Amino acid sequence: MRLDVIDIMKSYDNAPLLRGVTFGVDAGETICLLGRSGSGKSTLLRIIAGLEEAEGGTVLWEGADISNLPVHRREFGLMFQDFALFPHMSVDQNVSFGLRMQNQSEDRINERIREMLDLVHMRDFASRRVTDLSGGEQQRIALARALAPRPKLLMLDEPLGALDRTLKQTLLDDLRQIIHSANIPVIYVTHDQEEAFSIADRLILLNSGQIEQIGTPEDIYRNPKTLWAAKFMGLGNILPGKVISTSPLIASTVFGDIPLSRHKPDVSLNKTVNLLLLPAVDGLLVQSKKVTSENGLDNVQLTGTVDESIFLEGKFRSTIQAGETTLSFLTGTRFSPGEKVVISYPVGEIRCL
Repeated sequence: MRLDVIDIMKSYDNAPLLRGVTFGVDAGETICLLGRSGSGKSTLLRIIAGLEEAEGGTVLWEGADISNLPVHRREFGLMFQDFALFPHMSVDQNVSFGLRMQNQSEDRINERIREMLDLVHMRDFASRRVTDLSGGEQQRIALARALAPRPKLLMLDEPLGALDRTLKQTLLDDLRQIIHSANIPVIYVTHDQEEAFSIADRLILLNSGQIEQIGTPEDIYRNPKTLWAAKFMGLGNILPGKVISTSPLIASTVFGDIPLSRHKPDVSLNKTVNLLLLPAVDGLLVQSKKVTSENGLDNVQLTGTVDESIFLEGKFRSTIQAGETTLSFLTGTRFSPGEKVVISYPVGEIRCL
């Protein structure tokens, strides 16, 4: 099972909304469309589902063009942020809705209801009205209803967007397991980077209706291709610099001169560059004195002044300034505001954007 969208075009109020979007998703794979509000994510889902028409491009299923196929004949599942459950129906009636539309037998419907409610850990809630359920419980029922008719492909549009942070974290692990157990192509839309990293096999970054980058969560985190991608993913630590030597390649910054082992092919003398330093990498050390590189890593020594150190999930997020530029790193030590520190950073981990 495979879905391909090829060169999808769509405009809204005479302004481009989707501009040549192309990607594919295979069985058992979860693709996450990640982008700001208004980037065209939900519109793209509706085009794939057949609820909207593209102004250009093609939607293929197993290599066949389904661009003009009616919604019900595509047999795709779509789950919305507000869940769109029927408030006048019980849990089991909601879950069985798609099955009844398929004219399945009553025995088969009841069997499938039990299977789906077991899958989402809600079997004891079958007779309850959905209006009596919590937000997290409604989310599970909406997922069960979407999966019950055995869709060829599942699309989820901000499925956790209406939930608070604590509940969202609780549901993410279960949601990932349920999605993977279905073994069908899944397209998941969100604007939340942490949620996307938790759920996706691959990420598609949408920027103003165009694909900025496609890759695994780890690849995009470690190797953002553009300045926009790095900023949008919240990677921080964008350090402006100026190339002062091309052989070897060195950039001058307010934190000191930085040798570069990774760079764009168009880097030239006196060119302004943006350097990405991830907040946590192997070999990173922040201390109040100069440090020696460990594990054979070639590190650059940068100096700055601590603005603050805040405890965060077992480590300290230390914000360090030099001039008007601020960098943030995860450290094992709390530093005092105003303290002078040396950042020992692996040269091989510095990205030139």
